[in-house]
Amino acid sequence: MGHVHIVRDLPSPQEGFSRTVRIYTPDAYDAMPWHRFPVLYMHDGQNVFAHPESALFDTWCANLALEEAVDSGHLEPWIIVAVDSGQGRLQEYSPWDDTTGRVKARGESYARFLVEHLKPLVDQNYRTREGAEWTGAMGSSLGGLMSLYLGSRYPNIFGRIGALSPTVMWSNSRLFSEWGTHPRRWTRIYLDAGEQEFIHADGVPLDYGRGTRAFYEHLKTLGYADHEVSLVLEPGGEHHERDWQRRLPLAMRWLLA
Repeated sequence: MGHVHIVRDLPSPQEGFSRTVRIYTPDAYDAMPWHRFPVLYMHDGQNVFAHPESALFDTWCANLALEEAVDSGHLEPWIIVAVDSGQGRLQEYSPWDDTTGRVKARGESYARFLVEHLKPLVDQNYRTREGAEWTGAMGSSLGGLMSLYLGSRYPNIFGRIGALSPTVMWSNSRLFSEWGTHPRRWTRIYLDAGEQEFIHADGVPLDYGRGTRAFYEHLKTLGYADHEVSLVLEPGGEHHERDWQRRLPLAMRWLLA
């Protein structure tokens, strides 16, 4: 098993405060000192790894899922960079204000932190493989929306996008109009949700099953081929870490292969 390196109080000049970042180097990183590795950036970093200093309850166990896929020959090893969310999670993962006006978007500042500050630091200090084909973003719920936003806003940087139960209906489904063309770049997009997944967030109904299917169909109308976008709707899937943990191995095998 590889190592989780926790970097605390990393300044985010774009946001005006500091963050905690957790960097997983796979087992092969030490075993293959000549090799360069692709990088997957994940949101809600405290929920990503099986590690004593992760969240107290269910996490995605992304390090275990990755190593099992590598050991079985389905994937090559990846570095995973997981950025903790803060107290203002709704704001930092919102590319646009919500329709009620209660959530003021700070998503663009967070995206700029990833692109302008964090990724250059990772590339400088780790043996990374650069290029959009070898750089991914993944998250769930609003973290899934943020991952899709990164793919739309920075397709030259993030070529692989994993969005589990993404809140694509946020801000009157603005993502649909923002993602209006196929960038004609190398792209791989994984989408999933529970088939009937539905929650109320402060009185706002969020139909994840229907919304995720609709966004998949939207991408298909823009010309995305079957090898570029995948949709998984899980019967009985709910809006919870344990469900994303369960689907993560499948997501990784499609997205990172």
